[in-house]
Amino acid sequence: MFVYITRRFFFMLVLMVLMSVFSFIVIQLPPGDYLTSYIVQLESTGARVTDAQVAALKRQYGLDLPLYQRYFKWVGGMLRGDFGLSFEWNRPNAELIKERLPLSVAISLVTVMFTYSIAIPIGVYAATHPNSIGDYILTVIGFAGMAMPNFLLALIAMFLLYKYFGFAVTGLFSPEYQTAPWSLGRFLDLLKNMWMPVVVVGVAGIARVIRVMRACLLDELQKPYVETARTKGLTERRLLWKYPVRVALNPIISTIGWLLPWVISGETITAIVLNLPTVGPLLLQALVNQDTYLAGTLTMLLTFMTLVGMFVSDILLVWADPRIRLD
Repeated sequence: MFVYITRRFFFMLVLMVLMSVFSFIVIQLPPGDYLTSYIVQLESTGARVTDAQVAALKRQYGLDLPLYQRYFKWVGGMLRGDFGLSFEWNRPNAELIKERLPLSVAISLVTVMFTYSIAIPIGVYAATHPNSIGDYILTVIGFAGMAMPNFLLALIAMFLLYKYFGFAVTGLFSPEYQTAPWSLGRFLDLLKNMWMPVVVVGVAGIARVIRVMRACLLDELQKPYVETARTKGLTERRLLWKYPVRVALNPIISTIGWLLPWVISGETITAIVLNLPTVGPLLLQALVNQDTYLAGTLTMLLTFMTLVGMFVSDILLVWADPRIRLD
């Protein structure tokens, strides 16, 4: 186990280095940079920007350096805990991420737990009652959930809740707690407003996990070891949850690695619609405005979360399925 963990950490380190180079280069590919957009914005207001001012701004933002020097400056700063300065916000990237990351992680974790706690039992029911009325209904609901974009579901829910109940569901906090320091009241207000994004983002995940669970469990129930266990006198409930369900969970467990980054960055449009102060909209804005260091730092953060998640998935797979060996 120690050798396996050591090897995995080494591969994670190599992938982080490669990803840092790749993401930094990709962010630079669009023509122009943040300074170009900033100058255009100044000139649109009637201000005149001289060459001397342009040169001073390049020195201020570090854009006068070659690409490789900017990369090593950024990576060297990260190793010291300095994630650079956001061009657009004119604030340290660490502060911007610190404000949004805890909320993003909280929504992600609650969404994952909500998704699995509902989808797995429903998937087991659908697999143990194939071609029944309940199975057909769940199949239709599952396909509808996968087909409907989350942001569209968010718009529909916002409209219905406001029209019939007068309840606005945008944001994570009530107006009086928007800028308030953390307290018990603010935490309870977060819990009161969190259910909407959790349900909206979780619907597609629930539909997908139901289909995966149903297909895998149906396949396991047809295998000889299930009949062997029945002949030994195991009850159907104990047999079901002790053997085929554990094996059928393998594909679901293996996806834990990308669930957190997917919820954080993959539902950006939904976060914008619901006005959520999460990492997704911040990353999108940084990419659009070519805020290099902020976009690169957020990309590295998502990469790190993916690698750690995949590592946890591998450990959980070994625990859930005794057939899997690290060798």
